[in-house]
Amino acid sequence: MPYSERDIPVPLEVESTLTDRYQTTVPEIVRRTLRLGKRDKIHYTIRPNGEVVLTRADTSKGDDPALGPFLDFLAHDLANHPERLQAVDASLVQRLQSLVGDIKVDFDAALSADDE
Repeated sequence: MPYSERDIPVPLEVESTLTDRYQTTVPEIVRRTLRLGKRDKIHYTIRPNGEVVLTRADTSKGDDPALGPFLDFLAHDLANHPERLQAVDASLVQRLQSLVGDIKVDFDAALSADDE
């Protein structure tokens, strides 16, 4: 249930810690107040005095509204029915390799700032 200003009689302060990759967990009270869910976007307003205001970002017209729920469905289904997982056969691997050609991907490389 989201909080409203009347639920919090005085300014409430919470904090979280940055990881080595500059990531953090948004505290529960902030998530509930902003009605944030998984994969929701957060908007930051930086004021001239250095104060940063965090709000829930409006969904962009370019965002696919079905993608988030579909990914949630897949994650739930995989977690609850691991017996449905099937090995990828060699013919599919060959087909995928023919489609990507000689593109090399380093899965251990650090993400760029744009990909963080």
